Amino acid sequence: MSQAPKPQLPGNTKDPYCGTHPESSQLFSDDDQVIVSSKCFQSPEHKQHGAYSIQEAAEYYRKLFQETLVTLREKLEAATSLLAEERERMVTIQEEEQRFKEMIEAEYKMRFQLLTEEEELAAYKVDLNLNGPNPDQLMKCGTELMQKSQEMLQRLRHLGRENMEKLKASEVRLSEHLRSLQMMITDLEKNCGESAVALLQNAKCYLKRSESILLQSLEPAQVTDLSSCQIIETSGVLLRLQRHITLDPDTAHPSLVLSEDLRSVGFGETPKTGPGTTRKLDFGASVLGAESFTTGRHYWEVAVGQATQWQVGICDCTERKGSIPGDSGDKVLLMGSMMGTDCTLWVFPPLRKVCLRNQMFKVGVFLDCECGQVSFYNVTEQSLIYSFSDLTFRGAVKPIFSLCIPNGDMSSDSLTVCLSQTHP
Repeated sequence: MSQAPKPQLPGNTKDPYCGTHPESSQLFSDDDQVIVSSKCFQSPEHKQHGAYSIQEAAEYYRKLFQETLVTLREKLEAATSLLAEERERMVTIQEEEQRFKEMIEAEYKMRFQLLTEEEELAAYKVDLNLNGPNPDQLMKCGTELMQKSQEMLQRLRHLGRENMEKLKASEVRLSEHLRSLQMMITDLEKNCGESAVALLQNAKCYLKRSESILLQSLEPAQVTDLSSCQIIETSGVLLRLQRHITLDPDTAHPSLVLSEDLRSVGFGETPKTGPGTTRKLDFGASVLGAESFTTGRHYWEVAVGQATQWQVGICDCTERKGSIPGDSGDKVLLMGSMMGTDCTLWVFPPLRKVCLRNQMFKVGVFLDCECGQVSFYNVTEQSLIYSFSDLTFRGAVKPIFSLCIPNGDMSSDSLTVCLSQTHP
C-alpha cells in the first residue's frame, strides 16, 4: 500500500501525520503506515482502516522486530558456519585432487613397470625362439596406457577446476548474504531503540526486507565426486602376482573360527579358550595371514560379500620387545560397511571416507614392498578403490582380515581368501 506524505511538525519534530488535517497526531493507521489525528481517522480516506494508539502500535512492532532479530541472528550463525565449511571444502578438494593425481600416477606407473617387465621377457623369449607375448602388441599396450593416464589426469584437472569455481561462487553468494543479514540486524537493533514515532516509520518495510532475506535458501555448492575419475579395467597382470594366502590360527581373535583349509574366517558360538587366546589382535576381531612378505610384489583377493562390516589390508608385523605379535603392528586398511545394497568404504591411515558404491563381492589387495605401495581394488567392478604410495615398512608385512564383533546376537559375517581367478 502506498505511503502517505510525512511532513515535519512545528518544532522540527519528525513525527509523521496525515497532511489533510494539521492538528496533532494521535493514532497510527496500520494500513497506511501513517500517524493520523482522531478527526482525520473519521474521514472517508481512513475510516475503513484499522488504527491504534501510537504506543500500542510501537510496542507491537517492537516485539515483531525483536522476534525477527532472533531468527535473523540464527540465520547469520548458520550462514557464517556454512561459509566456513565452504572455505574448508576449497582446501579439502585441492588436497583430494592431489591425492587422486598421485593415485592415478602411481597406478599407471605400476602398470607400466609390469608391462615393461613383460616386454623384456617377450624380447628374451624371441631371442631364444621361445613362444611368448608379442613385443609389438606389448608396445602398443604401453602407448595406450600412457594415453589413458593423460586422459584421466586431464579429466581430474577439469573436474577440480569446475568444483573450485562452484565453491568460489558459493563463497561470494554466502558473503553477500552475510552482509545483508548483518545490515538488516543493525537496522532492526537501531529501530528497536528508537522512540515510538520514529520506530513506526517504515515499520512494515523493515519487516518485508527481513522476510525477503530470510526466504533466501542456504545451500552448499554441489560438487562432482572426484571418484568418478576412478581407474577402471584393472590390469590382468595382477592375477599373475596372486599369492596363495592362508590364515594363521595363532593370531586369531578368540571369537573367530577358521575353516579347516584356513581360507575362511567367521564367528563361532562361544569364544575360544586356551593358550592361543593370549596372541589375539587388538583391532576388532582380526586374524593375520600365515604368509609374510619383505620384498617383491604380491596380490590377493578376498570375498567380502558375506560380511556387513569388514576390514582387509596389510599389517607391518615387526615385533618389538615385550609386545604381542601383531598388536603393535602398523596397519593399512580398507573398511567396508553394508547398508542394504550400498557399501560405504573408508581407508586408514588416516581414517578417510573414500566413496559410496554398490555392493562389492570381492576386494583385491596389491602390495609392492620396494615401492611402499598398497592398493585396493573393487574386483566386482574391475576398478581401483584407493592407493597408498611411499609407505615405509619396518619389516615383514602380512595380510590382515577383520570382522566387526557383534553386540549380543550371533553374526553370520565371514571373509574368504580367494584362490580362483574368475570374477563374479
